[in-house]
Amino acid sequence: MRQVFLDTETTGLYAAQGDRVLEIGCIEFVNRRPSGRQLHHYINPERPSHPDALRVHGITENFLADKPLFAAVATDVAAFLDGAELIIHNAPFDIGFLDAEFARLGLPPTARQAARITDSLLMAREQFPGKANSLDALCKRLEVDNTHRELHGALMDADLLAEVYLRMTRGQGSLVIDSADTTQRAGPAVAVDLSRFQLPVLAANDEELNAHARLMADLDKGCKGKALWRDALS
Repeated sequence: MRQVFLDTETTGLYAAQGDRVLEIGCIEFVNRRPSGRQLHHYINPERPSHPDALRVHGITENFLADKPLFAAVATDVAAFLDGAELIIHNAPFDIGFLDAEFARLGLPPTARQAARITDSLLMAREQFPGKANSLDALCKRLEVDNTHRELHGALMDADLLAEVYLRMTRGQGSLVIDSADTTQRAGPAVAVDLSRFQLPVLAANDEELNAHARLMADLDKGCKGKALWRDALS
């Protein structure tokens, strides 16, 4: 399984109003492991960034003046995305900008080049409803180190996204065992009759019973004597 974690920086928020991509960063994973392949380009957007966007990414017109136009890197970008699952945080934003850039060159939209597009923001909202789910918020919640992130950068954010995604989906695969051939090696599942096993029952000792009583007392105090668990036991 080939996955590409992708992020862009742009001159503003509205591709339909002429804002452009000025940086793209992609990191390739194969079977949930980094392959070592990356794609990173700074791009001359042929227009200034909105002041709010500039405060986010800090990439100036002077820095971008000698960088290639998107037309010069479009083939590389399309080849890197080809056939991969793209994982993007707030995918409609980045895809909208990439599609606008491809359309200017008569190239097919991103969804026709990639195998599929996964929006990690939607995944995060399902896992953490009602909570902040920005990339920074997820890094903090999932203990991904982003202390080096002072400004947004496409390649840096793609790398952080990969770490966040792996932690959000750690029940779907292993970071230690390559699961590509697991089902082929494991063979058919075998049912095991557990009825013949006698499981030992370990009684709590006095220290554990006292600790439990203190915990229950704290719960009673916290809910002012209305703990539902007492009704269930009565």
